[in-house]
Amino acid sequence: MATTTHDMETWVDVDWAKFDPWRIQPLRHHVQDHPLMQMDALLALAQRLDAAGSVRTHSDSAKAGTPFNSAPELFPNGTNPVETLRNLARAQAWMSLLNIQKDPLYRTLVRGVLDELQPEIDDCDPGMSYRGGWIFVTSPNAVTPYHFDAEHNFILQVQGRKRVYVWAHDDVEVASEQARDLFHLNHERYLLRWRDAFRERAQVIDLQPGQGAYMPSTSPHMVENGDGPSVTVSFTYYTDATREKSRLHAGHGALRKLGLQPSPIGQSGLSDALGTLLLKLRGDYRDKAAHARDAYAEEAA
Repeated sequence: MATTTHDMETWVDVDWAKFDPWRIQPLRHHVQDHPLMQMDALLALAQRLDAAGSVRTHSDSAKAGTPFNSAPELFPNGTNPVETLRNLARAQAWMSLLNIQKDPLYRTLVRGVLDELQPEIDDCDPGMSYRGGWIFVTSPNAVTPYHFDAEHNFILQVQGRKRVYVWAHDDVEVASEQARDLFHLNHERYLLRWRDAFRERAQVIDLQPGQGAYMPSTSPHMVENGDGPSVTVSFTYYTDATREKSRLHAGHGALRKLGLQPSPIGQSGLSDALGTLLLKLRGDYRDKAAHARDAYAEEAA
């Protein structure tokens, strides 16, 4: 692990000699010391993002197998975001402050962390773009349902403790090729179904303040919060490789909509080419990164 310290103005310590953009990796960080990660700043951010409609929340009744996309409707949190955060220990809630890079103040945080990481990342995974930030606040024992995301993700623990279960980005035993194709085509996750036996295949990472992990794009994960309130921040981005992978999966998803059963991406040039052609003919597919376009994204496009 790198020995660079916060005093040297490094927010995230990564062992770059061992870094692989497609491999899960624990790490350490100092983001919990940042002024914007303190409670008064977070409360003000929650108020601004609530007004902008940029908060996602549900109650702690959601479980590992709850469909991630439907959790807010299945288990609504009736308390507003500011009060949820202010009384997090008793709120019985899970909440995400979305796209914090859209907030001018927190854009500086996203810029500061990812600008620091980008030179090393560009050496092995070029094309960083559509950079984003997300803050997760969770009540004791709340669960983040099993799901995956399109972006590469540096997840950093700021307050409290949690256990992260994460699976390899290409583990088709826990997330089928068909589930991945559908996700990249239209952002649906309903084919991603939880089984408790998956725990045996997971890489388990216990996080406390100052600890974190790197999770590649489409690495399935599920999170169990500890017995106290938790604050976590994620810094995410796309690269040339994630966009290409998303395009191939989406093309295969379009083929499946026609009743075809394409080979896994990268295994058949014909399937990959047909899928790409079908996307162009459909005209309704947008590169996954396009869904993340915002005022900050243009800086790293």
